[in-house]
Amino acid sequence: MEHGLREEHALTLDKMRIRIRSGEYAGPTSGVARGHVQANLVVLPEDYAFDFLRFCVRNPKPCPILEVTDAGSPEPAVMAPGADLRTDLPKYRIYEKGRLVDEPTDIRSYWRDDLCVS
Repeated sequence: MEHGLREEHALTLDKMRIRIRSGEYAGPTSGVARGHVQANLVVLPEDYAFDFLRFCVRNPKPCPILEVTDAGSPEPAVMAPGADLRTDLPKYRIYEKGRLVDEPTDIRSYWRDDLCVS
C-alpha cells in the first residue's frame, strides 16, 4: 500500500509540473508537493559551477546542494527525472551583473549549452 501512495503522489508531482510548464499554474509552490523538499534554483555558467559548489559545501545550512546537472542539461535526473528546469517552475528571476532584469515563467530563451543547474 505504501508503494501505491508513493506512485499516486509521484503522479501528482508530474501533473503539477505539466500544469506549470503549460502556464496553467503560476502561483507559489510552497506546500504543493507535500512530503518533498522545496528548493531554490541557481543556473550559472559551467566556468563558475565548481566555485559555487565549493561555496555551498562550506555553507550547507543556507545553501544545501540537492543536485548539480551536467553542463547544458536542464534535467535533474536524480531528484526529478523527466523534469525540465527551464519550464517547470512558475517563475524565475534573471540577474545580470547583480541586477534583476527579468522575471519570466520560462527560461528557454536564456538557456545556453554551458549552463549548469544547482
